[in-house]
Amino acid sequence: MYVRMVRAHIARGVAPDGRLFWAARGGRLTSNEYCAAWETARGAVLTPAEVESEMAAVPYCLRHAAVSLWIKQGVDPVEAAYRAGHSVAMLYRFYAKLLKGSSAHANSLIQMALEEAEDD
Repeated sequence: MYVRMVRAHIARGVAPDGRLFWAARGGRLTSNEYCAAWETARGAVLTPAEVESEMAAVPYCLRHAAVSLWIKQGVDPVEAAYRAGHSVAMLYRFYAKLLKGSSAHANSLIQMALEEAEDD
Protein backbone atom coordinates (compact mmCIF):
# COMPACT_ATOMS: atom_id res chain seq x y z
CA MET A 1 0.00 0.00 0.00
CA TYR A 2 2.68 2.49 1.01
CA VAL A 3 4.79 1.69 -2.06
CA ARG A 4 1.78 2.38 -4.28
CA MET A 5 1.25 5.72 -2.56
CA VAL A 6 4.89 6.75 -3.05
CA ARG A 7 4.83 5.64 -6.70
CA ALA A 8 1.66 7.68 -7.29
CA HIS A 9 3.31 10.67 -5.62
CA ILE A 10 6.36 10.31 -7.88
CA ALA A 11 4.11 10.01 -10.93
CA ARG A 12 2.57 13.39 -10.03
CA GLY A 13 6.06 14.87 -10.08
CA VAL A 14 9.11 15.47 -7.94
CA ALA A 15 10.99 18.66 -7.17
CA PRO A 16 13.44 19.88 -9.85
CA ASP A 17 16.36 18.60 -7.75
CA GLY A 18 14.74 15.15 -7.38
CA ARG A 19 13.35 15.51 -3.85
CA LEU A 20 10.13 13.59 -3.30
CA PHE A 21 8.65 16.11 -0.89
CA TRP A 22 8.80 19.88 -0.89
CA ALA A 23 7.30 22.82 0.95
CA ALA A 24 4.08 24.55 0.02
CA ARG A 25 6.01 27.23 -1.89
CA GLY A 26 8.23 24.68 -3.65
CA GLY A 27 11.35 24.96 -1.50
CA ARG A 28 12.77 22.63 1.10
CA LEU A 29 10.49 21.53 3.91
CA THR A 30 10.99 23.46 7.09
CA SER A 31 11.08 21.57 10.36
CA ASN A 32 7.66 23.07 11.20
CA GLU A 33 6.11 21.66 8.02
CA TYR A 34 7.83 18.33 8.48
CA CYS A 35 6.70 18.01 12.09
CA ALA A 36 3.13 18.99 11.20
CA ALA A 37 3.04 16.30 8.48
CA TRP A 38 4.51 13.78 10.92
CA GLU A 39 1.84 14.55 13.53
CA THR A 40 -0.89 14.15 10.92
CA ALA A 41 0.56 10.81 9.80
CA ARG A 42 0.81 9.54 13.39
CA GLY A 43 -2.81 10.47 14.00
CA ALA A 44 -3.86 8.63 10.85
CA VAL A 45 -2.19 5.32 11.65
CA LEU A 46 -1.85 5.05 15.43
CA THR A 47 -4.52 4.45 18.01
CA PRO A 48 -5.37 7.40 20.30
CA ALA A 49 -3.39 5.78 23.13
CA GLU A 50 -0.36 5.32 20.85
CA VAL A 51 -0.58 8.94 19.70
CA GLU A 52 -0.47 10.03 23.36
CA SER A 53 2.57 7.82 23.99
CA GLU A 54 6.16 8.54 23.04
CA MET A 55 5.97 5.93 20.25
CA ALA A 56 7.51 7.54 17.16
CA ALA A 57 7.04 10.95 18.76
CA VAL A 58 9.46 12.42 16.23
CA PRO A 59 10.79 10.93 12.97
CA TYR A 60 14.22 10.40 14.55
CA CYS A 61 12.67 7.78 16.85
CA LEU A 62 12.34 5.43 13.89
CA ARG A 63 15.97 5.90 12.90
CA HIS A 64 17.12 5.38 16.48
CA ALA A 65 15.02 2.21 16.74
CA ALA A 66 16.47 0.87 13.49
CA VAL A 67 20.09 1.53 14.46
CA SER A 68 19.49 0.06 17.92
CA LEU A 69 18.04 -3.07 16.34
CA TRP A 70 20.99 -3.45 13.98
CA ILE A 71 23.48 -3.14 16.84
CA LYS A 72 21.58 -5.55 19.10
CA GLN A 73 21.47 -8.10 16.28
CA GLY A 74 25.23 -7.94 15.85
CA VAL A 75 25.52 -5.85 12.69
CA ASP A 76 29.09 -4.62 12.42
CA PRO A 77 29.23 -1.08 13.89
CA VAL A 78 31.00 0.24 10.78
CA GLU A 79 28.16 -1.09 8.60
CA ALA A 80 25.50 0.22 10.99
CA ALA A 81 27.13 3.66 10.99
CA TYR A 82 27.32 3.67 7.17
CA ARG A 83 23.66 2.68 6.79
CA ALA A 84 22.57 5.33 9.30
CA GLY A 85 24.66 8.04 7.67
CA HIS A 86 26.70 8.39 10.86
CA SER A 87 30.41 8.37 11.42
CA VAL A 88 31.64 5.46 13.52
CA ALA A 89 32.61 7.98 16.21
CA MET A 90 29.04 9.30 16.32
CA LEU A 91 27.65 5.77 16.46
CA TYR A 92 29.85 4.95 19.45
CA ARG A 93 28.94 8.24 21.12
CA PHE A 94 25.17 7.78 20.92
CA TYR A 95 24.90 3.98 21.05
CA ALA A 96 27.76 3.11 23.42
CA LYS A 97 25.47 1.50 25.99
CA LEU A 98 24.22 -0.94 23.34
CA LEU A 99 27.71 -1.65 22.04
CA LYS A 100 29.08 -2.27 25.55
CA GLY A 101 26.65 -5.07 26.25
CA SER A 102 28.05 -7.41 23.63
CA SER A 103 31.12 -8.71 25.48
CA ALA A 104 29.68 -12.20 26.00
CA HIS A 105 28.78 -12.45 22.32
CA ALA A 106 32.21 -11.18 21.29
CA ASN A 107 33.89 -13.69 23.60
CA SER A 108 31.91 -16.56 22.08
CA LEU A 109 32.88 -15.47 18.55
CA ILE A 110 36.54 -15.30 19.54
CA GLN A 111 36.33 -18.69 21.25
CA MET A 112 34.77 -20.26 18.16
CA ALA A 113 37.51 -18.80 15.94
CA LEU A 114 40.22 -20.12 18.26
CA GLU A 115 38.64 -23.58 18.32
CA GLU A 116 38.40 -23.61 14.51
CA ALA A 117 42.08 -22.59 14.28
CA GLU A 118 43.05 -25.48 16.58
CA ASP A 119 41.14 -27.95 14.37
CA ASP A 120 43.06 -26.87 11.25
